[in-house]
Amino acid sequence: MKILSTGNIYLIVVAVALVLVAKINVAQQSLPNPSLLFLGQEHVEVEGKKITRYHFEILNKDKYPAELFVAAPELPPCGQNAKSSRTWVDIYTQNGKRLYGFCAFTRPDDLSRIWFALDQDEVPPSWIYVELQDRKTNTKYKSNLAETTN
Repeated sequence: MKILSTGNIYLIVVAVALVLVAKINVAQQSLPNPSLLFLGQEHVEVEGKKITRYHFEILNKDKYPAELFVAAPELPPCGQNAKSSRTWVDIYTQNGKRLYGFCAFTRPDDLSRIWFALDQDEVPPSWIYVELQDRKTNTKYKSNLAETTN
């Protein structure tokens, strides 16, 4: 029976680690971009202020693994939330102006409840998109443009 040298063991460990990293990277790259759909709007009053909420859903939310939405206390907090999720969701106008964001989604199904709000008399942007940012891998997934009216 041949005993492996320390150098050979080191090479085997490095090779296995590289294979695992490659598999993780392939899995990350195989995630689709979000497929964004406008669901509708609602007029509400919050603390005496009349606003319109614009509701959206990521149709292919089931393609995103649950681990993307686990609490990530090792990453920078979202305001006072030190246990914000690994992946944040930001909403942008078609020109790239950020409208709103979510940093505490806990599961892929939360992607069915994306919204932003404006004063009731404010004209919404014609089109918006969302970005999912996996903060652990620094990977962004950008959606299609979606209208803000029916």
